[in-house]
Amino acid sequence: MKFRPIQAKDDAQLAGIIRACLESFSLDLPGTVYYDPELDRLSDFYQASPDRRAYYVLVDDRDQVLGGVGFAECGLFEQCSELQKLYLIPQVQGGGLGCSLMELVIAKAREAGYQSLYLETHSNLSTAIILYQKYGFKEIPQPDQLIHTTMNRFFVKDLSTE
Repeated sequence: MKFRPIQAKDDAQLAGIIRACLESFSLDLPGTVYYDPELDRLSDFYQASPDRRAYYVLVDDRDQVLGGVGFAECGLFEQCSELQKLYLIPQVQGGGLGCSLMELVIAKAREAGYQSLYLETHSNLSTAIILYQKYGFKEIPQPDQLIHTTMNRFFVKDLSTE
């Protein structure tokens, strides 16, 4: 397995993975990434501003997408990016790949010059919340401007330390 930047050929597979994961947690609701207009064309979104955002897919030996993670500029805080769309297919969950994705996105956001990494999640995603806390994300009150209005848990990580 390896990580590589998202390509247009990954769009349909990745959108399917994200939607299936959200459905499995009853989060196929308006106000989640499930209905994001760019979900079916993620490569276009991330390649449109490569110095400020990126998405990395995890692929197997046959170049099949197993999951991915990204970041993009976020105006909620100064020099802040948002951790976006960290998802894995069920068959590879629990094997440490979520940690690998987290380490990759933290390093890449830091390389892009961001000072903090923000994320929105939902209490239904308890395993993901444990992962975020393991990597030093601190829960914060709900920001005034939400990106995904159904989300009910909010975290930020300071990238300027470590």
